[in-house]
Amino acid sequence: MFKGLTVPVRIECNPETKQFEIFVETPSTASLLLKEVGVEKGASNPGEDKIGNLTLDQIISIANAKKDIFLDKTFKTCVKTVIGTALSVGLTVEGVDPRIIQERIDNGEYDDKIKEES
Repeated sequence: MFKGLTVPVRIECNPETKQFEIFVETPSTASLLLKEVGVEKGASNPGEDKIGNLTLDQIISIANAKKDIFLDKTFKTCVKTVIGTALSVGLTVEGVDPRIIQERIDNGEYDDKIKEES
């Protein structure tokens, strides 16, 4: 999933024992969204310019990749966080403004797709 993306790496060292651990983390949510759409950068004016469209299934897949890093209490809020990032880079979701999808999620329209144990 992360092929071709810049991935954050964290190295923790113990100067006394000279032991170290390397942690490879997941790329940013924006990077994952842009890769999914096949573009290199987000819209310069995301409020007006749209650079692509994602399906809710693609959003859920990215939310699954990031769910252990997000501080969200539920998977549903994790999905909404990813949708918020989609809005900020100039993407639509299911062909509409991401805020509409977030409202539909709040209204329970996608409960069958967004399961807490995803």
